[in-house]
Amino acid sequence: MWSGLGKAILKYRLLLIIITLVLTAFMGYEASKVQMSYDFSRAIPTDHPKYQAYLDFKKTFGEDGNLMTIGFVTDSFFTVEKFNRLSVFLKDLKKVQGVEDLLSINGAVSLVKNDSTQKLDAKKIFPETIASQPELDSLENIFRSLPFYKGLLYNPETKAFLVGVRINREILGNKSREKTIGEIEKIAAAFEKDAGYELHLSGLPLIRTNVAIKIAKEMQWFLLGSILLSALILYVFFRSLSTTFLSLGVVIIGVLYSLATIVMMGYRITLLTALIPPLVVVIGIPNCIYFLNKYHTAFLKTGDKKTAIIEMVSKMGVVTLFCNISAALGFAVFALTKSVILKEFGVVAGINIMALFFISLIMIPIALYYMDTPKRKHTQYLENRWLVKLLTNIEAWVFSHKKTIYGVTALALVLSILGILKMKTQAFIVDDLPKKDKIYTDLKFFETHFKGIMPLEILVDTKKKNGIAGSRALSVYEKVAAYSEYINGFPEMARPLSLAEGLKFARQGFYDGDSNNYSMPNAFDGAFLADYMKPSKGGNAEQGSLQKLMSSFIDSNKQVTRISVNMADVGSMRMPELIDSLQNHAGDYFDTSKVSVTLTGSSITFLEGSRFIIKGLKESILWAFLFISICMLYLFRSFRILVCSLIPNLIPLVMTAGLMGWMGIAIKPSTVLVFSVALGIAIDITIRFLVNFKQELPSSKGDVHQTVLQTIRETGISIVYTSLVLIAGFVIFVFSGFGSTQALGWLTSFTLLVATLTNLVLLPVLLLLMAGHRNVK
Repeated sequence: MWSGLGKAILKYRLLLIIITLVLTAFMGYEASKVQMSYDFSRAIPTDHPKYQAYLDFKKTFGEDGNLMTIGFVTDSFFTVEKFNRLSVFLKDLKKVQGVEDLLSINGAVSLVKNDSTQKLDAKKIFPETIASQPELDSLENIFRSLPFYKGLLYNPETKAFLVGVRINREILGNKSREKTIGEIEKIAAAFEKDAGYELHLSGLPLIRTNVAIKIAKEMQWFLLGSILLSALILYVFFRSLSTTFLSLGVVIIGVLYSLATIVMMGYRITLLTALIPPLVVVIGIPNCIYFLNKYHTAFLKTGDKKTAIIEMVSKMGVVTLFCNISAALGFAVFALTKSVILKEFGVVAGINIMALFFISLIMIPIALYYMDTPKRKHTQYLENRWLVKLLTNIEAWVFSHKKTIYGVTALALVLSILGILKMKTQAFIVDDLPKKDKIYTDLKFFETHFKGIMPLEILVDTKKKNGIAGSRALSVYEKVAAYSEYINGFPEMARPLSLAEGLKFARQGFYDGDSNNYSMPNAFDGAFLADYMKPSKGGNAEQGSLQKLMSSFIDSNKQVTRISVNMADVGSMRMPELIDSLQNHAGDYFDTSKVSVTLTGSSITFLEGSRFIIKGLKESILWAFLFISICMLYLFRSFRILVCSLIPNLIPLVMTAGLMGWMGIAIKPSTVLVFSVALGIAIDITIRFLVNFKQELPSSKGDVHQTVLQTIRETGISIVYTSLVLIAGFVIFVFSGFGSTQALGWLTSFTLLVATLTNLVLLPVLLLLMAGHRNVK
């Protein structure tokens, strides 16, 4: 069959070239449309209750992750020169397209009782420009008498100050967010230089935007790096520019197809799908090496180019097919998870790894047909001295040191299992960024001075329309205030913001700004205060802004009110404990038979997303083993061969897990990903070894010892070369700015290194062991 296919490819080569060129041109056009994704909440299944609750929250109250924060520490904030400079800075920020509102001390208002209108008027404390220091000192005293702003806009203990920049959520949903965030950063940098402050910028809009930009840049650099590195290795191996360019042409076409697939499937570039183009290069090059290696070997035997090409397809076609199937399965199993981003990664990677097989099968034979016959220097790598010596040593170990191999393997497994017992599961929102990255350090600034900026939303639902209206409202907000005090007791959480705080603020204003009256209204003054808090007609801008702010904490039916909390990035171990405490103690403050308390927000979606990704990746490893086992069983039709094939690939995974435990590397989305990826790629080595073993067994008249020896010599060269390419290709990811990509790089490289050793040393020993009990067929 495969020999006939090889002849057909050469016979219809012109038609196949035209089809490939047309399809590649179309795919290239589609690939040009690829876009970045700015949605970081899609790790959770769309039908999950927590995700649905988050969508309901956004529908009612809007985006929770649209506040960017700017902070700094200074003891000269309330000096005329610095204060006026800050006012100019805020004006410049307000002009940026997409900036909806600013939260700052300069824009702070106080509530003043107006007896003539019987309303509380919102009056701006500070004018646009301060004329003198005494004027500013007087206004500062007024501001500091308002507890509402303490911990929200400033920290008096650390002398830290905060400016909040609220960005339009429509802007945050497309590429224009990069321009908006970039302009804000540019204005902030100019102000930092002018005022002499060290500014810290953070918030989900900034984090998500800059992470997306980093992803796009890294994808380009790693794609270029993987191509250049592969080109260098290929040229060193084959000493031929034409062979090198042929291999690069195959993987570049594969890259275009992968990007086009992302577009055609309606996906966008995420942290995971950004890895696919470099992975296509890394996985595609071994296809080329195996084909070319067999071509050169066949040419040396036959001396005829056409015959060598047909034999290459005949011998390597089925091997490469099943190798690509196993690799594709290692990725495609992610599509079986419930995580959207994992599904996308699995679908795109699986499809394009199989596409690589067909590209290689068509392009390589046709290109070799038109290329000159190989010269002596092009096949010298088959007689490489150090490689021949390495394989000779492997042969000696396999036939003469079986007990030592078993002993070393057993010791490695024991140490690995002990390491696995030390493993823990832990993930953070900015886990993938280096500790010295400005995004990370700025986030820690806000955690130090303002207890964090990660949004947590708590919805209090009275389950009936107007449940927070009239006389019933005060009792509800008294409970909200008490619950907020409980929340404030956690060191990882900032003071909650709710309408209860607004009522305290209003009561202080009702009693002429006396800070001693910053507390919840009682039944007596609550009746008077209710009239004063009703919106007045034709109010000023400050009045309108205040009403708008207050209305954002209650739904239009006056049934649901929200408690907004900023918290630290505490990680996936501490987060469930906090959430459980808040949820379980809600019953201490609310009658849960009449009122429901729901915790949601970006912090919750991150936690659930991490859980689902880790769970999905663990399941994907099992699915990968199952599907790959079925393929191996179909290919070799022997249960004993199946066992022999799985053991050398299971051991590297166990050793990698043990290494993670000993090194204190936590189980998180980025590290669990390694196992399925490495399994899908490492099994290629096993397939190539066992297929060659099966093909050579009849010619050796069933002599397993002779067949094992011959297989090591024939496949060992290509296995070592392709392993070097794979390891080098993944090592390049170590230079990433993301912890997840770094982990994928060095952990996968380690796994592949161990897999190469187990397949070249342990696999032959297992075959000999089984041959000692029964003939291997």
